[in-house]
Amino acid sequence: MENSGLLVNLALALGTAFIGALIAARLRQSVTLGYILAGIVIGPYTPGFVSDPAAVDELANVGVILLMFAIGMQLSLDDLKKVGGVAVFGGGLQVLLMIGAGYLVGIALGWTWIEALFFGSVLSNSSSTVLSKVLAERGEPDSIPGQIGIAWSTVQDLSTIVLVVVLTALHEGGDNLVSDLGWATLKVAIFMTLLIPIGSRVLPWVFEHVAALRNREVFVLTVGAVAIGTAYVSSLFGLSVAIGAFVAGVVISESELSHRILGDIEPLRDIFAGLFFVSVGILVDPGFVVRNIPLVALTVVMIIAVKGLLCIGISLAFKYPMRIAILVGAGLAQSAEFSFLLARVGANLNAISGDIFSLMLAGAAVSIALSPLMHALGHRAVHWWEQQRPPSGELAMLTSEGNPGPRGHAVICGYGRVGRVIGEALQRRGFPMVVVEQEQRTVRELREKGIMALAGSADHPLLLQRVNLPQARVLVVAVPDALTARRIVDQARAIAPRLAIVVRTHTEAEREWQMAHGATEVIHGELELAIEMTRFALHRFGVPATETSAIMQRLRRQSRRSESEIEATTGSRF
Repeated sequence: MENSGLLVNLALALGTAFIGALIAARLRQSVTLGYILAGIVIGPYTPGFVSDPAAVDELANVGVILLMFAIGMQLSLDDLKKVGGVAVFGGGLQVLLMIGAGYLVGIALGWTWIEALFFGSVLSNSSSTVLSKVLAERGEPDSIPGQIGIAWSTVQDLSTIVLVVVLTALHEGGDNLVSDLGWATLKVAIFMTLLIPIGSRVLPWVFEHVAALRNREVFVLTVGAVAIGTAYVSSLFGLSVAIGAFVAGVVISESELSHRILGDIEPLRDIFAGLFFVSVGILVDPGFVVRNIPLVALTVVMIIAVKGLLCIGISLAFKYPMRIAILVGAGLAQSAEFSFLLARVGANLNAISGDIFSLMLAGAAVSIALSPLMHALGHRAVHWWEQQRPPSGELAMLTSEGNPGPRGHAVICGYGRVGRVIGEALQRRGFPMVVVEQEQRTVRELREKGIMALAGSADHPLLLQRVNLPQARVLVVAVPDALTARRIVDQARAIAPRLAIVVRTHTEAEREWQMAHGATEVIHGELELAIEMTRFALHRFGVPATETSAIMQRLRRQSRRSESEIEATTGSRF
């Protein structure tokens, strides 16, 4: 059979990718790591069946196009607008400084100048996908550090367009390097000038008319044709097909149909993106990695420590408090899909050796695996930092001599999406309250409304001692971080043994811990959301309120029992 070689390699690549992704998911790691390990297994540097890199690479090119198209569609210009200069200017500065640091390290190790530049470029990027997953698991997607981190990584993604063009021109440039670089930049400008105005007007119109046909197959085919067609057009301008697909995704991201487009292309993207990362793994020499553990460790230190500290320093320079700066640095201390893309571009151009390619990939993969740990360590560092700081002068005045402090009040710890709803309900009834919130802007807004608000971490022992907990009616723990919530409950119960305490949580295991350590009531957010939607559905079927209430109570008991069994099997996050 003429295509048997291609079919065999496709089956082998997908089969090993499935096994690798399954193991990674079971270990609660990014499936990207599983794909890369699968590629190593079927690569030429390990025993057993060796796949044909050329056959897998052809399929991987489709994966690159669809992956970059989807990443471009997920890019949000609104995220950039929310945090402003710290993302645009700070993110750009961090990329330049990281490239410089990587270049100096590469030159010190005896590499060529182009290898050192590729090394620094690979280190400079962070994954918004990995960061979003970690933030979602901790219930912090809408936090200020989360918003800054996502916007910052968006700037890094956009910088990749420039890096691919510049690095390619530098590698291929001859005696007329300046003119070659200028010509490459001009081609990018022409491509963008044509694509952005045409794409932003024509493509949404095309998708709207195709969607009107109400035929999903035609719609998916249109999405694939646009992604791959745009990538092909970009190649005519001498650009990377991945960059063309990414720009097309960015253009379409503002369309009203963007969510449907992304949802329909995701299954196709996931399959071929898996093949792309398998093709990356095929090129990795695990023997080199094992023989050069110190170099791999150095690369990981550059990605995690150096880049993390740069992000912290830049955030502080933009007048953000230390707490936010630390969490931004911890979130961005990892590598990204674009890191693998840049490394692969260097390998395809023969600009970097196979050993350096393996080093880049190993360091990037380890940093992604360590990302949840680094985020947790960032929270611990924030906790340590805030425990060292004495309470502010206005906090000390809260219970100063002659001012016994508030009485019969509610203490709300955390004034985000959850805490704000509770606080506004208390305000409407005129009940007194004290809010403890870390965001200075929120604290200022509350004070302008005449509400007593304190800036700081609610798990600070001195702060909790000054909000007069023994005289409070209720303590509302609305912070998203589970470890912080645990410390608040522990300290509050020691100060006020009879105080009513209500806590928000994301897992049944955490709910059980809180109930066992003094919380009066613990609300499992996702469970209550499901139950309320069930109540609405039952109401539409005419089920009486008394029967609905009984069903909801039974659902709570069943859900708690089943989730406890699941978490006992898989292990809790904490």
